Amino acid sequence: MELTLNQVHKQFSAKKAVKGISIRFNHGVYGLLGSNGAGKTTLMRMICGILNPSSGTIHMNGEEISHMGERYRDMLGYLPQDFGYYPDFSAEEFLWYVGSLKGLSLHAAKGKARELLQRVALSEVARSKIRTFSGGMKQRLGIAQAMLNDPSVLVLDEPTAGLDPKERVRFRNLIADLAKDKIIILSTHIVADVEYIADQILVMKQGALLMTGTVEQLTAAMEGLVWTCHISSREVEEWNGRYCISNLRHEGDQVELRIVSKVKPADRSTTSVVPTLEDFYLYHFQDEQAAIAGEGK
Repeated sequence: MELTLNQVHKQFSAKKAVKGISIRFNHGVYGLLGSNGAGKTTLMRMICGILNPSSGTIHMNGEEISHMGERYRDMLGYLPQDFGYYPDFSAEEFLWYVGSLKGLSLHAAKGKARELLQRVALSEVARSKIRTFSGGMKQRLGIAQAMLNDPSVLVLDEPTAGLDPKERVRFRNLIADLAKDKIIILSTHIVADVEYIADQILVMKQGALLMTGTVEQLTAAMEGLVWTCHISSREVEEWNGRYCISNLRHEGDQVELRIVSKVKPADRSTTSVVPTLEDFYLYHFQDEQAAIAGEGK
């Protein structure tokens, strides 16, 4: 099974939202990482056939998806970022309803709903109203509805937004379990969401594909760019203006800084340290983070 994008562009009036992306997806989890506005949602909507590319092609097993119609939709499961629920439906009623929209008989929808609610750990609340669910429970129900047609391709747009840490871990474990025989494409701006489960990470910036690779490959590219040093607390503001600081920890009268920089900070205590994916993200998106901070002033 292979999903292939070849020089995919998307233009909205004067704005080019996606710029010439080419990538091949096979079985496994792909983390689409980038800041808000990077073009992740637009790309995913094109993969799902909701939007057509302005130019370029998307193929599933060698056939262009725009020519496949219902055959491609039957292979696809999608959880959009702002998924609409019917609050007065129970979890099982909601899945029966979505199943009918996907062409399942009521008998088949009931059987599939029972199986999926157990898989996403919601079987005990199958008859509870959705309005009583936490954010994490709703997201797991969203995964269940996307799985009703047993899709080969599962597309999840910012699925952990608003979840607490415990729910995020539960969600990541669920995705890892589902990935055995599927293509799963998960977009996020939360580094930890992809760091632990993604087989490949695709980094998007301003509509373009900046880099792809495993966590190990991306962090290896940061060797010699991450440092720690100790300074006095009165120097923190000055150093914060000079460097990209990824972490700050007080140790008595001293402050330990973790710095992402091409240039070794000028301090005798500076040592090079092993980079993380968060360091990688900050290094490549520090200009956008600075712009956001400036808007808040």
